Amino acid sequence: MNSMTCVIPVVKTPHDYQAYRISPHDTNRLAIVFDPTTANMSLTYCVEIFDVGGKTPPNRHQMAVEMFFVLKGQGLASCDGKTVAIQAGDSILVPATGTHVIENTGADRLYALCIMVPNEDFAELIRSGTPVELDEEDMAVLRRSERLTP
Repeated sequence: MNSMTCVIPVVKTPHDYQAYRISPHDTNRLAIVFDPTTANMSLTYCVEIFDVGGKTPPNRHQMAVEMFFVLKGQGLASCDGKTVAIQAGDSILVPATGTHVIENTGADRLYALCIMVPNEDFAELIRSGTPVELDEEDMAVLRRSERLTP
């Protein structure tokens, strides 16, 4: 018999996510799914929502690797001067110290899962921002209840 104990997983729905704008004039919002306080480990897992024309400011992390998975929309991902087009289904891996920007170039919002390991104070930065509500469009994407189109 295995001596390891079974741990009950933490389960959240989009109604549980807390969303923030880091700065008042940001054109992206971050909805925290898991962070060190809920996951009991050094990671941040959030959904990043970019308004039309929205983008992150150029940023970099000293130790953390940041990963994105595009749920919906299209845009550009840049890292250290290299830029690629991104769309739903694409994955991006930004190595530690890579200066990067994600930009929405589409006609609708861009949605991406974002995971940073280790946390490197990312969750604390997000939570220091202005709380915002997720609207019906956000909830439709997060709950996969929107009509799928080719």
